[in-house]
Amino acid sequence: MTTPTPRTRSLAARALLTLGLLVGAVAGPAAIAGATPTTGIGNDQRPGARPAYAQIEGSGSTWSEVIVQQWISDVDSLGMKVTYNGGGSSQGRKNFAQNVTDFGISEIPYPGVDEFGNADNAGGREFAYLPVVAGGTAFTYQLKIGNELVRNLRLSGETLAKIFTNRITNWNDPAITKDNNGRKFPSLAITPVVRSDGSGTTAQLTTWMDAEHAGLWRPFFGRSGYTSYFPKKGRMIGQAGSDQMMNYISGFAGNGSIGYVEYAYPLNKKYPVVKVLNKGGYFVEPTQYNVAVALTKARINQDRKSKDYLTQILTDVYRSTDKRAYPLSSYSYMIIPTGSKDQRMTTSKRQTLGDFLYYSLCEGQSKAGPYGYSPLPLNLVQAAFTQVGRLQQADPGVDLSNRSVSKCNNPTFTGSDLKRNKLAEIAPQPAACDAVGQGPCGTATGTGKPSTDGGGGASGDAPSQGGGNVPSGGGATPGEVPAGGDVGSGVDPTTGEVVGGAVVGDVAVSATPTELTAARPGDATPFAWLALAQLLALVLLPGLLLARRGRPSAGGRR
Repeated sequence: MTTPTPRTRSLAARALLTLGLLVGAVAGPAAIAGATPTTGIGNDQRPGARPAYAQIEGSGSTWSEVIVQQWISDVDSLGMKVTYNGGGSSQGRKNFAQNVTDFGISEIPYPGVDEFGNADNAGGREFAYLPVVAGGTAFTYQLKIGNELVRNLRLSGETLAKIFTNRITNWNDPAITKDNNGRKFPSLAITPVVRSDGSGTTAQLTTWMDAEHAGLWRPFFGRSGYTSYFPKKGRMIGQAGSDQMMNYISGFAGNGSIGYVEYAYPLNKKYPVVKVLNKGGYFVEPTQYNVAVALTKARINQDRKSKDYLTQILTDVYRSTDKRAYPLSSYSYMIIPTGSKDQRMTTSKRQTLGDFLYYSLCEGQSKAGPYGYSPLPLNLVQAAFTQVGRLQQADPGVDLSNRSVSKCNNPTFTGSDLKRNKLAEIAPQPAACDAVGQGPCGTATGTGKPSTDGGGGASGDAPSQGGGNVPSGGGATPGEVPAGGDVGSGVDPTTGEVVGGAVVGDVAVSATPTELTAARPGDATPFAWLALAQLLALVLLPGLLLARRGRPSAGGRR
């Protein structure tokens, strides 16, 4: 083969340069630099710059794992290497205490002693809790009538507690029929699926049962309080981890089964969940909206001297009378090392952890809703920032400059008005057919979309029963505020209802939902530059190949 001539080399170089410049122009400087313009973080390793990153490792909650793994994928392009292994909250706390990991995630704080009398504490390792994501513990199930999967099952808290304490054992039980307004289900044995490992999800479920249905839970458990290890009895099936539980319930042998997982798991599998009866008299599922409304009633330990600082008290969440509130709403904690002499930590690791948390608490929260979670509200983000600051207190070499809630791209608040909870404002009221004695609604659950009289639910579902359409505001897109309007002046930020029939601008505002997205400035068409690059390649590569092959010499030699 002939060596390419200067002319062919020049053609190739110019073609490649043109390709690179065009792709760079479309992708933008941020893409070339390998950083997103909104995060403000990156692995700048110039002399005197921020510390270089080092890989960090964590383990724990499977309840939180779906969104955590997404965040890990997101920050990889920024140079941050983070690994996370589920395994359950109990294992995550244990790994952190034994210095196996750099951080843990758990739905409950260290209890001191576990159910078996074994130590369950940090083992002397200095740490802090901080909230990372909110969500709802969902009850997913497989129940078929003939070959059709029931997708709109409703159950009261008492009925659920009776199912998970073996008091109700068949799907044709009168209590289930009553919850579904007279709709009867086949005679089929109920198989409760519970976690076989130490699970924060189990702890959340049993904390709720102990608080709300103690007369059922305590005789079954043998004492008061919660447990991370569900006492498996009767027909119950044990599964380790949320994935295995979800796979069993949705599998070929799962008909008749019901279990508990974070809402992300059935949502990702497009599988139905139970609508749970709240104290407002409505059956609701754990969408990001219903969780956000419920958690406005959460009480947080604000004693900074307490070992349980920032841990949650959920009694008022369970008993919220808001029609939209999902009773089993809560959030997960990250356990981070705060000791200046922590044996696993270095400046680079602390920097990585701090920047990973900044992304997770701000930009990453925009992905919470679409992935089956609910974004953290302002007060929890502010408290978490305080805890992140302890990384710098332990090591002044850590750079946490330029970090504030006013610059935090979180969907529940804006830097210009930190008093508003945007998600609670737009949370829709439930459909009339979700009320006790009405319906049940025809819309499917497990879609991430609220069931509303305005036609919420998955595309193609049967329309909601029992109510008319909610006006969308004189032609405005549902959930959007017309230009010049001020949603704060016409919508109650707690209930989401129009106050006194108020009009915003010239258009009436209705509490219809707005789908939150993970879009960032400059990301409206994330694949546009790739499509253009492929087109350019199709045009230019044949010429490059021809230039590479070269032309025959005068003597015919190649």
